[in-house]
Amino acid sequence: MDSVTQITNLLYRYAELIDSGDLEGTAQLFAKARFELRAGHVLEGAAPVLALWQANVRLHEDGTPRTKHLITNPIVEVDEEAGRATCRSYYTVIQSTETLPLQPIAAGRYHDEFVREDGAWRFDYRNYSFFDHAGDLSQHLLKIPKV
Repeated sequence: MDSVTQITNLLYRYAELIDSGDLEGTAQLFAKARFELRAGHVLEGAAPVLALWQANVRLHEDGTPRTKHLITNPIVEVDEEAGRATCRSYYTVIQSTETLPLQPIAAGRYHDEFVREDGAWRFDYRNYSFFDHAGDLSQHLLKIPKV
């Protein structure tokens, strides 16, 4: 499998894990990564990322956040020799709950950096601060951020 496919699969694995309610598995994707929430506020490793999601993401009776993270428009740039890559992508989060009809609730961008370690690509950095549009987040987040 080529590097671009491996990297985009990591993006899609993130969406699959978070939408299934597997916050621990999702956080493990960032076990050796920096995770920037906003300028100057960077988390490092899985534990603080997991704590962030556990404190903020509402899990419903089925154990999921009842969301679908749609990650699109990945622009992947790979330096094979250095074993490093970057990706800029868009995300749109849609949600449906018992009280919320299916609708988009959030949209933004991810700026990611990857490193190849022992022949496999992994997240090295995610800029999570590009939160461009907010819809009704009341059924998704326990604490609503100010956009």
